[in-house]
Amino acid sequence: MTFEVVHKSQVRSGGRARAVTGRKLTGQKPALKMKEVMAIRIRLQMAGKIRELALFNLGIDSKLRGCDLVRLRVEDVAVAGTVKNRAAIVQKKTGRPVQFEITDQARAAVGDLIQKHGLSGSDFLFHSRLASSERLSTRQYARLVQGWVSSIGLNPATYGTHSLRRTKVAMIYRKTGNLRAVQLLLGHTKLESTIRYLGVEVDDALALSEQVDL
Repeated sequence: MTFEVVHKSQVRSGGRARAVTGRKLTGQKPALKMKEVMAIRIRLQMAGKIRELALFNLGIDSKLRGCDLVRLRVEDVAVAGTVKNRAAIVQKKTGRPVQFEITDQARAAVGDLIQKHGLSGSDFLFHSRLASSERLSTRQYARLVQGWVSSIGLNPATYGTHSLRRTKVAMIYRKTGNLRAVQLLLGHTKLESTIRYLGVEVDDALALSEQVDL
């Protein structure tokens, strides 16, 4: 696992080292816990934020990088007005295809978004509210994520868009220990990349060590 070294001083968050850049923390962004996912989801539902709810739910389900999530078009996730159970796209970073599931909650939220704005076909799913931009940018997406985590009392400097990408696969790994499945879901070409991404080498080593009582 590597971290960007900005200053000599470092802090620890969630058991992992993070470099300090003024007030901004860099390095691995932690996954959200189930209770945190539910808290954000409920807040967005109660506020009637249809676009943000669809973005949040699909961000969790798809496990896509932010650059791929904001580039989604209606035709990627829906056919004839019906949201798919599964979808596939070609990743911008790797040029390789990756598949993802769309659960009932995400399907409902995306369906509401499409219906509300009358979206179809090649329309971008997540439109920007800036007149100069056709779709949501990765920077705007990052700001929304920071707003979501702040709303439930988490430090926005600690979390980022990769927190959503990591959330579901972290839960899958903890439940099954199946790294190959996680690799496929993330669209990684090498298993080593998945290991580094999840930080499982350190976590597993500590878990093994804790079982040995001298």
